[in-house]
Amino acid sequence: MSIEPVNAPPVRGYLHVPEAGTKTVFVLAHGAGSNCEAPLLAALAHELEARGAACLRIDLPFRQQRPTGPPRPAGAAGDRAGLWAAAEMLRARWPGRPLVIGGQSYGGRQASMLAAEAPDLAAGLLLLSYPLHPPGAPEQLRTTHFPKLRARALFVHGSRDPFGSIPELRAALKLVPEEPQLMIMEGAGHELARRPRAAAVAARIAEASIELV
Repeated sequence: MSIEPVNAPPVRGYLHVPEAGTKTVFVLAHGAGSNCEAPLLAALAHELEARGAACLRIDLPFRQQRPTGPPRPAGAAGDRAGLWAAAEMLRARWPGRPLVIGGQSYGGRQASMLAAEAPDLAAGLLLLSYPLHPPGAPEQLRTTHFPKLRARALFVHGSRDPFGSIPELRAALKLVPEEPQLMIMEGAGHELARRPRAAAVAARIAEASIELV
């Protein structure tokens, strides 16, 4: 096992590298109120590493600029550029390996938008708690880019997530041409898991994610 701090602008985070060789590479980003130290993100990186995947969990550019506070809409393109830079860093280190991008909530949404903008960038998408709409505003769907997604995708969603119910998400996923997978976490909210359950939930997600590409 190797965990390497990464600080190569505009990429900052932790790279998990398996000892026995790398089959797949993942770039994962955090939610709007978090950072790359989020318990579920860290646990998931460890679980992916244990299954032969390298995983870079990053701080998005908005979090690099300030330690707290939500992202600003005007900075979303910059956050996607940070994801792109992280993906290119891994592709240079492991050329030819399948790449999966994604993350939790806001991080996953930006990864999906990047995948729609650059369909040749990643082979897979791992989207945890996709923020389908703001809580209490189901008419404000964040699905405009869904018909442009070409990567194989896994959506992991809590059955009590206020950012989108399971029926709402199922309906939205019909817009995605490649028929994405949906993993439902019964009883979970938007956070999916907190300590001490993060490791067990991460193991389930990693097991499904490793088969994506």
